[in-house]
Parts: sequence; C-alpha cells; structure tokens
Amino acid sequence: MFSDATLPDTSLPDTPRLASIHNFRDVAGPGYVTTSGQAMSRGVFYRANVLTPSPDDLAIVESLGLTAVYDVRSETEASETPDIVPVPAMYAHIPILSGNIHAEAMAIRTADAATTFMQNINRSFVVDPVTRNGFSQLFAALATTAGPQLFHCTAGKDRTGWAAALLQTLAGVPRETIMADYLLTNTYSAGYIDATVAKIADATDTDKGEVIRLLLSVDARYLDAAFEQVEHHYGTVENYLTSGLELAPELITTLESKLVS
Repeated sequence: MFSDATLPDTSLPDTPRLASIHNFRDVAGPGYVTTSGQAMSRGVFYRANVLTPSPDDLAIVESLGLTAVYDVRSETEASETPDIVPVPAMYAHIPILSGNIHAEAMAIRTADAATTFMQNINRSFVVDPVTRNGFSQLFAALATTAGPQLFHCTAGKDRTGWAAALLQTLAGVPRETIMADYLLTNTYSAGYIDATVAKIADATDTDKGEVIRLLLSVDARYLDAAFEQVEHHYGTVENYLTSGLELAPELITTLESKLVS
C-alpha cells in the first residue's frame, strides 16, 4: 500500500517526447520516489541535447515557461551549432570540458578505447578543477534562479547526465533509479544513434560505426566511473558538492527544497 507521497506526481502532464530534441526530459522523470518516500518535483529542472527544435517542438518547449537555459557545451560546440532559445528564457553559456572533444572522439579506433574514453570523461567531472568549476556555476544558477530551468550539452548524456544524476542523488533518489534514468538516453536517442552509426559506417567501415555507437550511447560503466571517483576522492556525493564544487550549504538546501515535493 502506497501513501500519496510515494506515488508519481500526476499534477502535470507527461513530459512530451520531442523529435527534434530527442533527449529532452524532466530530471524528475515521472516523479521519482526518494528513499524517504517523497516524490521529486516535476516541471522544475529539464535536461536535453542541443536545442535546435522544429517550430512545433519550439512551441511545446515555450509552453513550459522556462526562465533559463544553460548551455554547458564548449565554445567550439556552441558556436558551431547555436541554440534556438525558447522565449522568454534567459540564455547562459557555462562551458564544461575544454578542448575539441569531437576531434578526440573521432580519433578513437577500438571499442575498448571508446569505453575507456567515456569513462575518463566521467572521471574528469570529479577530478578536473576547471570542469568542477563549470558544474559549480551550473548548480549555483539552478539554485538561485526562479522558475523552470533547462540545462543541456550536445548529446544530453554525459555532462548533462552527470548533472542530472547529482540532482537526483541530492533529492535522495536510489542509485538504481538514477542509473535506470541515465540509461534512458539509449531509448530516447535510439533513432539518432542508429542513423549516425549507419552514416559513419557507410563512410568508413563497420568497426568505426560500432565505436561511434559506444561514444553516442550511455553505459552503466560510464556513470559508475564518475561515482567511483567521487567515493575515492570525497567519500560521498555530499562532500563532492561542498568540497569539490565548493557549493555553500544554503545553496544545497535551496536545491533540495526545489527538488523534492
């Protein structure tokens, strides 16, 4: 028997699936239930891949009343494919990761190297000070800005996936639920991944296509690498947020109040 607090939040309609923003979703999912039996608040934080919506999808996103869009792509990524920002949202560019990630990825030739590359990117979210500073800026903005907000990277799965996993952890969502939500990228982005792999395979070879699939998909080993790095360096996610990201306690408290109904 479930109490009302343990049931998914049905006060809002389901977050729409958008063809032109394939990895667009609510960080709270259907109202993920925390270990304390509360439900995450829906319609507060959204995550996505690059914002290049069709006119119809743009109208749907604008209906959500977003107050801010945080683009955490590199300078190169953001300049090559600029966002189409929904009205009346404020746009903020907070680069996370430096260098030409695309060029580094395209140089990979084997599946093992692709898996290691993705694990190392996730570890960098914990050990690299520049990257940590980017996440710190993002979380401070999410805490201090009113209204529904959205953050995104290029594929909406690594930088965005780690930010979402941290928010869900802060809310008290069980790790298995966080992992299941993380792996939903493989469902939401399946069409995009398949099409890109086929295109690359036709232009190069089938082995390269499989490497691209590993780079465009998510795998439990990728997110596990980040959490293992947190445990190794900080012991807990809470310590990572306070010591690694240097977030003030009041900002964390504000985020918690936004995340949980």
